[in-house]
Amino acid sequence: MDNQQITVTSPLLPGLDELNEYLRDIWSRKWITNNGHWHQELEKELCGYLKVPYLSLFTNGTLPLITALQALRITGEVITTPFSFVATTHSLWWNGIKPVFVDIDPSNCGINPDCIEAAITPRTTAIMPVHCYGKPCDTKRIQDIADKYGLKVIYDAAHAFGVEVDGEGILNAGDMSTLSFHATKVYNTIEGGALIVHDAKTKQRIDYLKNFGFAGETTVVAPGINGKMDEVRSAVGLINLKHVDEAIEARHKVAVAYREGLKDIHGISYFEDMSGVRHNYSYFPIFVDAEQYGMTRDELYDKLKSRNIYGRRYFYPLISEFSTYRGLESATKENLPVAHRIAEQVICLPMHHQLSEEDVNRILETIVEK
Repeated sequence: MDNQQITVTSPLLPGLDELNEYLRDIWSRKWITNNGHWHQELEKELCGYLKVPYLSLFTNGTLPLITALQALRITGEVITTPFSFVATTHSLWWNGIKPVFVDIDPSNCGINPDCIEAAITPRTTAIMPVHCYGKPCDTKRIQDIADKYGLKVIYDAAHAFGVEVDGEGILNAGDMSTLSFHATKVYNTIEGGALIVHDAKTKQRIDYLKNFGFAGETTVVAPGINGKMDEVRSAVGLINLKHVDEAIEARHKVAVAYREGLKDIHGISYFEDMSGVRHNYSYFPIFVDAEQYGMTRDELYDKLKSRNIYGRRYFYPLISEFSTYRGLESATKENLPVAHRIAEQVICLPMHHQLSEEDVNRILETIVEK
């Protein structure tokens, strides 16, 4: 067991028998992409599961972000978080939009609403928050600010598949929300993503934009891109949707075990479940206070790695520290003290539905040992 590798996440993969049935059907239809039968079926099934009115599938989780900005005609500056995966900010850069970073809330690692208004300028057109680790942002306060200043809100909800607040799907917040169905996510189509919107007209515009702008065989209505999901990955998505609740429950049990094992360790903190929230347990971040714990985050990270336990310093470094963005006025360390502190403390422990009790115990024993 000591040599068994334990990683942050493992994909929810379909059984070969189930997949083969879909593959035979796809081959018999001779329609493997371009809004095929199973693509349409997956969009319908996901709308029901996620409690959203309209959803458009994409070939990955970055293109929905890029397309949302195009569809809403966002320009100028967008207020966002430095504590995310780089796709969040890259989507702005690719659209010629200037990211403006604000600090994060330590209670959920999402954008801190208290910091937003001070960052608004005459060039600000939108806010792009992230539901980090699947922990919901304070959507009400963010929307109040957006309404006050006439701003759009696009949520990067890559981690928030199936997350609900008081029975309402979190993806209904803001003007649009995006999802990632990458293989490392709670729910996956191997590669994939989706864009959630509130009305049929916007859904149609999104569908044009992700298919080169075609509105018919010879009519192009917009300078679109190719963002379509194919039939094979749609089939993987339909199969995985049948098993995702089981996977989330298994992850919940891992989270409970982690909390029980870590509760008395000085210098190690973690998130409890938020009241009224249906979590998906996409990640289990811990935060290492080196002074109290007696070891730095990086020392613990290396110790885990030496025992074939592969956590992830997620998100480190901050987006604001990468060469593309570090020159921005909002990227200074003084502007982002909480984000910098958390980026220096965080390790996401292995979290997936196939972690055994033995795996979890080995991880906890490694953290407990000094």
